[in-house]
Amino acid sequence: MAALKYAGLDDTDSDEELPPGWEERTTKDGWVYYANHLEERTQWDHPKSGKRKRVSGDLPYGWEQETDENGQVYFVDHINKRTTYLDPRLAFTVEDNPMKPNAKQKYDGNTTAMEILQGRDMSGKVVIITGANSGVGFETAKSFALHGAHVILACRNVLRANDAVQRILDEWHKAKVEAMIVDLASLQSVRKFAEAFKSKNLSLHVLICNAAVFALPWQLTEDGLESTFQVNYLGHFYLVQLLEDVLRRSAPARVVMLSSESHRFTEINDSSGKLDFNKVSPPKKEYRSILAYNQSKLCSILVSNELNRRLSPHGVISNAVHPGNMMYTAIHRNWWLYTVLFSLARPFTKSMQQGAATSVYCATAPELEGLGGMYFNNCCRCVPSQEAQNEKTAADLWELSEKLIRERIGREEK
Repeated sequence: MAALKYAGLDDTDSDEELPPGWEERTTKDGWVYYANHLEERTQWDHPKSGKRKRVSGDLPYGWEQETDENGQVYFVDHINKRTTYLDPRLAFTVEDNPMKPNAKQKYDGNTTAMEILQGRDMSGKVVIITGANSGVGFETAKSFALHGAHVILACRNVLRANDAVQRILDEWHKAKVEAMIVDLASLQSVRKFAEAFKSKNLSLHVLICNAAVFALPWQLTEDGLESTFQVNYLGHFYLVQLLEDVLRRSAPARVVMLSSESHRFTEINDSSGKLDFNKVSPPKKEYRSILAYNQSKLCSILVSNELNRRLSPHGVISNAVHPGNMMYTAIHRNWWLYTVLFSLARPFTKSMQQGAATSVYCATAPELEGLGGMYFNNCCRCVPSQEAQNEKTAADLWELSEKLIRERIGREEK
């Protein structure tokens, strides 16, 4: 929605009275905007006072909010059997004052993804989120979908993915949301997903690499690589490579790589400073599940930085994020002890909506337009570990990743 001003306003008796040809409307999440029917455009600011408002409180008893085929919110009065585009709560608006001084940062660890998107219209934006059938990924997908984006849940389990789609549709039956299958433990599956997505001839404005596994016992994928490394890192690396042309064509576009504060407790170089493949994809005798997870999350920051260096000149930026510590998601399900620990920590950790906030912030914040190669925690830029800032390690990891994929997939075109 364009935030445009109309210059030729007629005089009215009050700053709050609308000029002829203007109409007051509301978005799905309660923000007030103004439609200029004379010039067929809209804006967030009141055409006379310049103020921004939102409605206050719940709908009156007997009223229900719906959306028409054009995405316009309307209201059904079931008691009087009538419909209207006028929000019955408009008499009880509160002023939003973005100029009010605030000593705190705009968002923090208590912010939710829905709050990040409050008042935003994501119509026309296409978003892919891996691992979006549960937890942080699901809340990320739901938040985008409820704000008008076309959201694709890229998941391994078709039943869980379809159930997640239905849960979003239950909240808003006109949400543009669909499930597509991808198994990050299979490079062939990643390639098939990319081909299926490209066949839809859609743009791609946001790619969020969210899926992850944690505390897996040592096992190799069908591609002969350690599972945690491939699912958390290499599968996403390959997915970004395959969709690079779509991202560039859709620019400005953004990639968000989910990492973790645990990246600080590991390294992937040997004592001479060279990239150590056995630390990236460890053999069974050297495998420690927590260490493998930490290493995969370090790889995610490194590749995010390198991706930004390579693609930001083409309008595609990439940032890495930490969603939160020990949140009660399905990621801990592989060992009962971790389930117990995560359960005990649950009352003191973020909700899934709060965990999704930093991903959504990096995917949409206007102040980050054109800015990437950074690491965020609690919607705030943080300094990652020294190892994560090593440009040579990032370049070496990129080269190794391309080599591993080339050896297994061959040199077919993207």
